[in-house]
Amino acid sequence: MSTDASATPRERLLATAGELFYQEGVHTVGIDRVIAEAGVAKATLYSAFGSKDGLIAAYLEDRHRALRERVERAIGRRSSPRDGLLAIFDVLIELAGEPGYRGCAFANATAEAHAESAAAAADAYRAWLRNTFSTLASQAGAADPDALGQQLHLLWDGVAQSARMDRSQRAGRVARDAAATLIDAAVVAASS
Repeated sequence: MSTDASATPRERLLATAGELFYQEGVHTVGIDRVIAEAGVAKATLYSAFGSKDGLIAAYLEDRHRALRERVERAIGRRSSPRDGLLAIFDVLIELAGEPGYRGCAFANATAEAHAESAAAAADAYRAWLRNTFSTLASQAGAADPDALGQQLHLLWDGVAQSARMDRSQRAGRVARDAAATLIDAAVVAASS
């Protein structure tokens, strides 16, 4: 595990936890291992995050921030809301192709940890993603942007799971095609 030597102890803890939690699971990885691999004192964990639950929440918030930035960049490179919606699936296809892809960090963490902090972080991430889909669907002229947003969100969730289980990006490409069909049908319905 490599962490930036100039990183603060808090940053080293978060980076180490992020790698270990995503690859092995939030329940499986103990605090002592995170502390040892980050090369920090136990007191640093408690002063920076309060508890393992606090570290899990910070890990998920960090994943959310990184994904949000990546999705926003992808949307920003597109010329229309419809293309922006499809760009979100392009991001997921890219993610599924990365070495060590383990599916949705939020689904994994909430399935393992029964902590309120994990659930709250997952809820915030899911609300952001659904809102992003719905907002772009509205801008694209969908008849019912919230319904289309929910449909696209369900496709996203399915891709994350399928790509992990099948160890393939194929689900993402199939979902992107399905998303295009849903978007076009929703926009046509609005113009009828």
